[in-house]
Amino acid sequence: MTNHLIYLGLGSNLGDKEANIRKAILLISEKVGQVIRQSSLIETEPWGFESENRFLNGVILCETTLTPRQVLKATQKIERELGKTKKHATKRLSRSLSTFKDRPIDIDILLYDDLTVDEPDLKIPHPLMHERDFVMISLEEVRNLK
Repeated sequence: MTNHLIYLGLGSNLGDKEANIRKAILLISEKVGQVIRQSSLIETEPWGFESENRFLNGVILCETTLTPRQVLKATQKIERELGKTKKHATKRLSRSLSTFKDRPIDIDILLYDDLTVDEPDLKIPHPLMHERDFVMISLEEVRNLK
């Protein structure tokens, strides 16, 4: 089995945000692969929508034997286990326009090795990561950790 390096973005703005992210990381280590590095958590304003609830965001580096599709299914299952429901889900209005909502946990696949995937429900590299400073800052932090 080949090991792949993946970067996952984590965010929470409902409930005990730090605990939600810690639980997500634990479940990722059990269901996706070994978590190698983790960024600091950054508190941010919501991105792409209005809310009174600030986010905690971070990035992890994980080693996995799963395919991109398997990683997507595993992370979506983790999101559901931690309380994310359809009412929390991002709605894709078009290829470039989405509506975002408050959520207890959000897990995004940012990078998977040097792979590019362009499917309706799976895009790697994550198409909006360069527009989100908190993602790029956390990604850079994880990449520079040794």
